[in-house]
Amino acid sequence: MRLAFMGTPDFAVPSLFALHAAGHEIVVVYSQPPRPAGRGQAICLSPVHRAAAELGLPVRVPARLRINVEEHAFFHALQLDAAVVAAYGLILPTAMLDAPRLGCLNIHASLLPRWRGAAPIQAAILAGDNHSGVTIMRMDAELDTGAMLRSDRIALTPTTTAATLHDDLAIMGARLIVTTLDQPTTPAQAQPEQGVTYAPRLTREDGRIDWSQDAAALDRQIRALTPWPGTFTTLDGQVIKIGSAAPSPACHLAPPGTILDDALTVACGKGALRITRLQRPGRSMMDTNLFLRGQSVPAGTVLGS
Repeated sequence: MRLAFMGTPDFAVPSLFALHAAGHEIVVVYSQPPRPAGRGQAICLSPVHRAAAELGLPVRVPARLRINVEEHAFFHALQLDAAVVAAYGLILPTAMLDAPRLGCLNIHASLLPRWRGAAPIQAAILAGDNHSGVTIMRMDAELDTGAMLRSDRIALTPTTTAATLHDDLAIMGARLIVTTLDQPTTPAQAQPEQGVTYAPRLTREDGRIDWSQDAAALDRQIRALTPWPGTFTTLDGQVIKIGSAAPSPACHLAPPGTILDDALTVACGKGALRITRLQRPGRSMMDTNLFLRGQSVPAGTVLGS
């Protein structure tokens, strides 16, 4: 098929490679513009932009689309069979949604209609869902409301993190979009009205640990927000990032946030959580035993404000 591919982050890269390997004619790739990144604030291409360059595909990086009539006209003139969209980051106006013969197909990282929105991977873990997955849908003018063409699911385990789930769903999405385009007559199914939930965009503040919550919920928060935006607490007024933790069977009557032993087991509102990886400002993430070699944190210390 004659395709446009529209994506920005790592999640979209396996789908771009899979479509190219399947022999589809990708006439253009859209990605968000290069932006400064890292401590040096060097201008960096997005992961999709870099992948497209590796494949020798032309890339367009408009900063906006909604009222960009020149871009609308260019897109329409491509005479596409379909456009494939995966975490692109810009809203497509109707003029572009309607241009391809088969429409614009979105690779969405949830089992729609559950977890429409910007952060479905993290939301599934935070909520304690038993499954997540990928849905291929035909896009319309609303947010993640389009008719569904294909989906698949994966079980979530007590050790699933956003990072591991992201990678699994990226590979699943690549497989599903190739299958979908191989069977273009598959009937679309409207999303049910029941079971709709939304996953709003995350902020750094979502990573603040509230030790009055139960240990199971905090374990999910840490796993859901790894690696971004990350979770954090404070120790003696210093912000400490938490890389991983595990629920502990320790029984206690201590106030939430209290260190219970010399292995950084922390009292929660219900239960306890043992921190296994953490990070001081300006330092690398490290295992707890290495952290404690450089800083003593005696039992009775209280974390958080």
